[in-house]
Amino acid sequence: MMSFMARIEAVLFDLGNVLAFHDNALLFRRFAEAAHLSQDEAAQRLDPALWQQVNLGALGGEALRGELNRRLGTALSPAAFFALWNCHFTVNAEVLPFVEALVGRVKLLLLSNTNALHFEFLKARLPVLERFDHLLVSHELHLAKPDPAIFRAALATAGTAPEATAYFDDYPEYVEAARRLGIRAELFRQTSDFPAQLRSLGLGSESLQGR
Repeated sequence: MMSFMARIEAVLFDLGNVLAFHDNALLFRRFAEAAHLSQDEAAQRLDPALWQQVNLGALGGEALRGELNRRLGTALSPAAFFALWNCHFTVNAEVLPFVEALVGRVKLLLLSNTNALHFEFLKARLPVLERFDHLLVSHELHLAKPDPAIFRAALATAGTAPEATAYFDDYPEYVEAARRLGIRAELFRQTSDFPAQLRSLGLGSESLQGR
């Protein structure tokens, strides 16, 4: 007996390594160079607890710059810090036509663990975000993936049932967290797989089949 699959009404997109790539090794290397430290030492000083504070919006702006200057022994100006803090991002230009082809067909939402400075940098380089219905970011929600509460917030904002909601993320842990709530989550590995993933969800675009 064929099971019924709900029509997708909303698509949630992660930001990092989906719409834009981030090279964390490069970030730590640049911080290490600025602080005259080894890359491993710089990474240790920028520990996971710090990133959790940053993602939850508990540490941002000038407070963030001050904390990193303190941890690394640097004296980065606001402009120098902003440039360094965002040096590891590049836009995933290949995926954008497929995302843009979804505009007007389904609700589009961003769901990202990020911070105000990263978000400011990437919004300026991803004009497609202006066409999204909602931009949900951890530092404003004070919730971070894989907390089920952030996915529930996204569903409430979209106004869609989990089975009518698709989600793309590069972290398997986050994909599994979404699936446990019934969201039709897909692991984003590489852009070349993305068209087939969209087709499996009933969201293929004939105009982009040759890409």
